[in-house]
Amino acid sequence: MKQLLVVSGLIALAGCTPGAPDPRGLEENETFLTVTGSGRAEAAPDQALFTAGLSSIAATAEAASARNAETMQQITAALAKLDIPARDIQTRNLSVNRITWGDNRGKYEAANTLAVRVRNTDRVGQAIAAVTAAGANIVSGPNLSVADPEKANLGAYDLAYKAARAKADAYAKAAGLRITRVLAIHDGGQGGYMPPMAEMDARMVAPPPVVAPQIAQAPPVMTGTNAGIVTVRVDFALDAD
Repeated sequence: MKQLLVVSGLIALAGCTPGAPDPRGLEENETFLTVTGSGRAEAAPDQALFTAGLSSIAATAEAASARNAETMQQITAALAKLDIPARDIQTRNLSVNRITWGDNRGKYEAANTLAVRVRNTDRVGQAIAAVTAAGANIVSGPNLSVADPEKANLGAYDLAYKAARAKADAYAKAAGLRITRVLAIHDGGQGGYMPPMAEMDARMVAPPPVVAPQIAQAPPVMTGTNAGIVTVRVDFALDAD
């Protein structure tokens, strides 16, 4: 009899204990819905990156290197005249190789390459013309980009949330429910990226290294716009309409 009383007590206690709360934050009779949305923001590029370099061939490694060093000093001086600071000029390659084929077999080739960042896109063409006039015979770029992509994407986050909300409203209406609460918002970050047109062209056809002729005047550089795409995931609570 004592054992029966204990068991009955446990049953009564279990009946009085409230159910564990839903870890997602749902209340009784609510339905959980999670949807994703994306937003796109376009921004005009405010910086450009291009590479400029020199390839010299001479009978000795010393002679090829000396010729390169003299011309590279002229190139950096030309960039300085355009008010491009040293922090925006970075050495990317230094090499000296003995040529083992072709008409220059047995000679030496010295190659230097600089990466140049131009923070005023109106002067990109002028900078390219300046380095070629100073002696650069290898030029590639420019790659146009936005210096602060997070700031440029702020409008896209608003659009992404609105897209998620509209999608959730449509689901709720179809199910005969209504949205009662937003349970959580999860930042999906960069859900996609639309590269500049020049970068898209580069992916389609991989061009050989560009040997630059002397440019008499600044070539036109059309900046266009870059587009960033962000995503968001939102959890909603639905209830009967």
